[in-house]
Amino acid sequence: MRSEKPAGRRPGGFSGAGLLLALTLVLASCAGEPAGEAARVRAEESADEEACAGIGGLAESSSALLPASYDYRKEGRAPRIGNQGELGTCWAFASLTALSSSLLPEEDLTFSVDHMTRHNHFQLEPNEGGEYTMSMAYLLSWTGPVPEEADPYGDGISPEGLSACRHVQEIQILPPKDYEAIKRAVYLQGGVQSALYTSMENGMDESPHYNPQTNAYCYEGPSAPNHDSVIIGWDDAYPKESFSIEPEGDGAFICTNSWGEEFGDEGYFYVSYYDINIGVNNIVYTGIEPADNYDRICQGDLCGWIGQIGYGNEEAWFSAAYTAEAGEHLAAAGFYATDKDTEYEIYLARQLPREPGMAGVPKAGGGVPLNDRRLLAQGGLRYAGYYTIPFEEKIPLEEGEKFAIIIKIMTPGTVHPVAIEYDAGDGTAQVDLTDGEGYLSFDGKRWEHVEETQRCNVCLKAYMEAGE
Repeated sequence: MRSEKPAGRRPGGFSGAGLLLALTLVLASCAGEPAGEAARVRAEESADEEACAGIGGLAESSSALLPASYDYRKEGRAPRIGNQGELGTCWAFASLTALSSSLLPEEDLTFSVDHMTRHNHFQLEPNEGGEYTMSMAYLLSWTGPVPEEADPYGDGISPEGLSACRHVQEIQILPPKDYEAIKRAVYLQGGVQSALYTSMENGMDESPHYNPQTNAYCYEGPSAPNHDSVIIGWDDAYPKESFSIEPEGDGAFICTNSWGEEFGDEGYFYVSYYDINIGVNNIVYTGIEPADNYDRICQGDLCGWIGQIGYGNEEAWFSAAYTAEAGEHLAAAGFYATDKDTEYEIYLARQLPREPGMAGVPKAGGGVPLNDRRLLAQGGLRYAGYYTIPFEEKIPLEEGEKFAIIIKIMTPGTVHPVAIEYDAGDGTAQVDLTDGEGYLSFDGKRWEHVEETQRCNVCLKAYMEAGE
């Protein structure tokens, strides 16, 4: 039922085995605008309308023409360059640089890497590296981001009790090596977090794949990526002769690094289109909202998308139960699409039994509580990633009432379409099975309580607003 977990990567950690990541996963697709309104393709829309929907109004059929070159530094959108020093924190620098770039030029904010690396629900020290699913979990749980001035980098101290200054509600994952999608995301949305392989550990090191005279990098070997950076522009005509080992053709992405302004062109450098790793993993932070957008988040997956589960079919049902507080209204639900072209239906079940695990069990008089539900929303998601779906109608709930969000999901080409949090046995994730009550079903009628049967939490959040 659960997907296999191949060894993953640990960008920014220059030694040790990679993190074990659950992935039939993140070499999928994506990108979008705040709260993802343009990225969502409603099920009832026509195929023509679907073809025009996409990230920030983007799609392959979009009439917006991309220039042959584009550079945030020339557009007033250049994010600040950080310096990771001797720590394996490039993954966090890249995540927060990409995040802040999505707010530019309207807002110029620097977020705390120290806080992300020390308060992320994983058991890795800052010198042990990390990767972008850790960033996603940290941001989507509203653990952060926090301002850099509240938790400065590199001082060995990270205060407790800091609150997120923004709420991230959507993160999309662009298709691997889809350079058109990457450029469109950079042009209309924000920097794209990606990764490359390098034997360099800082800006003073040398590499046969890096030309310091032209600040140009290209690696075409077999090694997996181990260093994250952010794509903030491109030049289709960048000459292949600029690289120390000449690639097949011209063209390069303009990227930030986290080795300070002494590296490259004041912290920026060129990566060839022919680099084997750039543009394979592509993360875009597409839904960044004020920290007062909702009053409470209900969740049981603080470590986020670690694995996937299903019944050997592209369709499955999953659910998470929570308890309402006084005066609350259910306003939205959030979940992961584990690959492109995912379709979903969201339901609500109310007045569930208080005892954990009983919502999927037939009542004495007959009937399963989770099967007494009503439809709240349905639609489609072009790309993989995490999406928050606001409901057209905010639903008032009774104080102390147990309710459940139920999702029917269909992801073409997958056999494990449901994202889960679980302990992979590698000692990295602090998974708590007592903080959630999740269910799984192959037909929406017969349910299993996954904390008991599968030792996991489903990744499904609910967002609450206080009633007037």
